[in-house]
Amino acid sequence: LFLTGAMGDIEAPESTAAPQAAIRALLPDKAFVTSRKGQLLIAEVALCFITFICFVASSAAAFVTAPLVEFLMAFFLLFAYSTKFNERFKGFHWPLMDFLRCVSASIIYFIISIIAVSRYTDAASKAAGVFGFVATIVFALDFYVIFNDLANFLKQGGDSTEPPQTGRQDEDSDSDSD
Repeated sequence: LFLTGAMGDIEAPESTAAPQAAIRALLPDKAFVTSRKGQLLIAEVALCFITFICFVASSAAAFVTAPLVEFLMAFFLLFAYSTKFNERFKGFHWPLMDFLRCVSASIIYFIISIIAVSRYTDAASKAAGVFGFVATIVFALDFYVIFNDLANFLKQGGDSTEPPQTGRQDEDSDSDSD
């Protein structure tokens, strides 16, 4: 004897909509992940994790803290930017925090990579140093991109709603203020 639909064996479509919306809220935005900033953050997260694993396996285990902290910060910013979490908290100046993170990370990675390559002889330390140098380049590229974006933003007067000004206005101007 089979009863169909009597015991609720077929779920209503609206009962699965809430869990799907919650899962989609946690997934990264495809547009951000494929953007230049998204690619840089993904590379930073991957390189920090690889460098962390190499330092854990090496005799230079004293340096595991820096890659771990940078991994966590980069992963948090990747999550914040890709889920638009940063738009909910306007009190933080996210690009400035990201800029300072990248500057400090590139300096720290450069220093610990030089020490790991020069003082330690095991292969894991050498690998951590090489990945650290690559991470230094990626962090430096990221802070260069952030700096250019901040400089362009400040040149426009800090108002993101204005379209960027072109040289056409200078040609039409009658003033000789230069």
